[in-house]
Amino acid sequence: MRPIPGITVTPYVGQDILPVVDELAGLRIAVFRDWPYLYEGDCDYERDYLAAYAASPRSVCVVARTVGGEVVGASTGIPLADDGEAFHEPFLARGMALDEVFYFGESVLLAPWRGRGIGHAFFDAREAHARACGSFRWTAFCSVRRDPADPRAPAQHRSNDAFWRGRGYAPVNGMSCTLSWKERGQAAATPHVLDFWMRGLDRAETRA
Repeated sequence: MRPIPGITVTPYVGQDILPVVDELAGLRIAVFRDWPYLYEGDCDYERDYLAAYAASPRSVCVVARTVGGEVVGASTGIPLADDGEAFHEPFLARGMALDEVFYFGESVLLAPWRGRGIGHAFFDAREAHARACGSFRWTAFCSVRRDPADPRAPAQHRSNDAFWRGRGYAPVNGMSCTLSWKERGQAAATPHVLDFWMRGLDRAETRA
C-alpha cells in the first residue's frame, strides 16, 4: 500500500473496531447524506450496524486519519457468511458458497480528501486482509441503482464505475439485492435496489 502524504491508513479487525464506532457512525451519516444514497442517518442504527461488524472476528474496518488524528474516511469488509441474509440470497441463487466470498460493506470519505489515493488504499487494505484470511475466492460489493436522469443528481457528480473497473471489478448481470432506508426529507423508509460487483481474489497483489 503506497504512503499518502498527510494521511495514515489503519486496519482494525473484529472487536478492535469497537473503540472507533462512534467516529465511524458520524462519518457514514455525513457522507451518505449526499447523492446517490441520500441517506437520513440515525446514530443508534449506525452503532448497531458497526457493532455487528465488530462481532465477526474476521471483519475489517480501515480508517483514514489526518496527522492530527481527525477521521476523514473509513472502509469496511466482512466474510459474506457473517453478513445479513439480504446479501446472502443473490449468491445462493447462483450456487455460490457464502464462505468463499469476502464482502466489502462501504467506503466513505469526506469530500476534501478525495482524489488523493485513499480509495485505492481502502481497496488494497481490504483485499490484503481477505487474502490473509486464506479461504476466500471472491471479493464483492454493491452500489445503489439510480436513474441517470434523476433530477436530484448533482451536475458535478462522477460515477465510481471507472474506478471500480480499474480495480478489476465488474458488475454481475442481474445480481442485486433490495435494502430499505429513509431518504432525506422522507417520513418513512423506502426500498432501494443495489447491484453487485465482483472480482476473483488473486493470491498475490499484482496491482502496480
